[in-house]
Amino acid sequence: MQNTGTHTTAAPGAATPTHCPYCALQCGMNLTPVGGGTVEVSERADFPVNRGALCGKGRTAAAVLAPGARLTSPLVRSDDGALVPAGWDEALDRIAGNLERTRAQYGADALGVFGGGGLTNEKAYALGKFARLVLGTSQIDYNGRFCMSSAAAAGTRAFGLDRGLPFPLEDVPKTGCVILVGSNPAETMPPSLRYFTELRENGGTLIVVDPRRTKTAEQADLHLAPRPGTDLALALGMLHLVVAEGRVDEVYVEERTSGWEEARAAAMAHWPEHVERITGVSVPELREAVRLFCAPKAAMVLTARGPEQQAKGTDTVGAWINLCLATGRAGRPLSGYGCLTGQGNGQGGREHGQKADQLPGYRKLTDPAARRHVAEVWGVDPDALPGPGRSAYELLDALGTDIKSLLVMGSNPVVSAPRAAHIEGRLRSLDFLAVCDVVLSETAELADVVLPVTQWAEETGTTTNLEGRVLLRRRAITPPEGVRGDLEVLHGLAGRLGVEKGFPTEPEEVFEELRRASAGGPADYSGIDYRRLAEENGVFWPCPAPPAGDDAEPHPGTPRLFLDRFATEDGQARFAPVTHRPSAEEPDDEYPVLLTTGRVVAQYQSGAQTRRVAELNAAAPGPFVELHPRLAARLGAAEGDPLAVVSRRGRAVAPARITTGIRPDTVFMPFHWPGEGRANTLTNPALDPTSRMPEFKVCAVRVETVTS
Repeated sequence: MQNTGTHTTAAPGAATPTHCPYCALQCGMNLTPVGGGTVEVSERADFPVNRGALCGKGRTAAAVLAPGARLTSPLVRSDDGALVPAGWDEALDRIAGNLERTRAQYGADALGVFGGGGLTNEKAYALGKFARLVLGTSQIDYNGRFCMSSAAAAGTRAFGLDRGLPFPLEDVPKTGCVILVGSNPAETMPPSLRYFTELRENGGTLIVVDPRRTKTAEQADLHLAPRPGTDLALALGMLHLVVAEGRVDEVYVEERTSGWEEARAAAMAHWPEHVERITGVSVPELREAVRLFCAPKAAMVLTARGPEQQAKGTDTVGAWINLCLATGRAGRPLSGYGCLTGQGNGQGGREHGQKADQLPGYRKLTDPAARRHVAEVWGVDPDALPGPGRSAYELLDALGTDIKSLLVMGSNPVVSAPRAAHIEGRLRSLDFLAVCDVVLSETAELADVVLPVTQWAEETGTTTNLEGRVLLRRRAITPPEGVRGDLEVLHGLAGRLGVEKGFPTEPEEVFEELRRASAGGPADYSGIDYRRLAEENGVFWPCPAPPAGDDAEPHPGTPRLFLDRFATEDGQARFAPVTHRPSAEEPDDEYPVLLTTGRVVAQYQSGAQTRRVAELNAAAPGPFVELHPRLAARLGAAEGDPLAVVSRRGRAVAPARITTGIRPDTVFMPFHWPGEGRANTLTNPALDPTSRMPEFKVCAVRVETVTS
């Protein structure tokens, strides 16, 4: 291997073990340079999460490294309105100068920062520090708010701590039953499907809750297809039956939980026939789901965006957690509640400071002790740190009014934000927009300055996967001339804005500071270093460092949480006394159909990178409207006919895809594309009052045929 500073670059023909740039599995892969600045992706069987398996996105990830697919020079907006190539000094000077002018004229909170769940831990940490220390703004959040914030809020409320999965994926095939709610891993993270297949091979059962008969639902022992927006009622109906059928683990509830009486009373108001009318799931199906879940000694509930991306997402996840607690299925071996995180570093991305209300180590920004600790690491007065800012959608909605200038790093809200046409307009109304990205995304196309930054194969850094396993991505090749890392960008901007120290460009140096900043926090990384990550194939947090001068062995990390106690003050889990309520927008005569959204296997998130890969585009070339034959017959629509889906926020047009695998009252659109087929033109930004998650997964629409 050739050593370049703290980076390691593979010699010609040598393979570098690293991880996929896409979803939260962070699958292990090997990268071998093949010339021309590109690499060949191959299997890496030693990594325990994917055991060599890769999906199409992972196999083709190197295609985006090609010069024709990605940015290789800074771009600045010329006098005639075009984006033209520029040098790095000119681009950085222009960004710094505009940020400084905005701050001088309007104050620090007129500056906004919008990050991403794909940024490494080092970048997320540095971005949060940059916003609060250099810019002095409270206005920072990230697109991970749109990912699992409701699950995080519910998990913290119940257990005192949020980590996507409180156990490793290897536990899934060993349990007795899994309820998979609003998740389609067969398409969103295909290598993980083997865990559910092995579960069934081992005699366990799989229950899938989804309004569509997805490829995952086809594998299930029982598929429940509730009306979108009614997952909360479904969970409460199951808990009602647990109580009515005498299946509550009374000893566990007494010894390890609190708040049961209130939660039980709330559940008993959701009797099976009432839940059937709300959800469309029959009483016999409800009873069978309860029987399958309660029969084995151990069981799990895993949620994803389906129940979480709702204006009642926190309560919905809380109801599923209640089901686990009432049956003694949390904090015990091979049992528990978990969230299947979506974005590559959705977990670590919010743990270390780019979320509006959090400091590194998953500390609360409003906690005086947390502020003192982080301020000491940063060498500033705690009072110098701003308070909490706006959540992601609220920040974007304030662009051009309260927020005048915005720095975007690793996100594409023009495609990914709810009520996207409105957000696009807000971005256009800014005085100044700067975007750091690998490709010229739809958001970057609106920017005044675009900075080309390195990709996963060209940089070293850490990510934290859905299990809470901290991983080391390794640099395999040198980036093209004209491309710099995000840490270099923040270093250059900080210096131009008067902060000469505190923003190193070497990832390992940033991680060493992150370790100190996280020490003693809920997400404690202080006992983790790059050497351990390389030697141990990742380390689970929390992993505290031994006390200074202590000869104890290094902490092994924590693959399984809550086995002895929960992370609450008294060690007990908290029930949530939740009740069902309608979605923010229910169907009516004008908008009689429900829209839900999601992903397809060959594209990822806003598609900014995957839409540049020919093999993936061949498999998934564009948006579509999935609908039931009965709805298609009422519309007079045939397969492939263009359909307009109209909500109170806008109109999207895409070809019809007719299938019996969706409810007749529901249509589905994938959200990876811009333009007239942009699904998020339609979606509702109504926010969960706790998590501030928008209601992506359900809104009222009408469907119309399109005549040429």
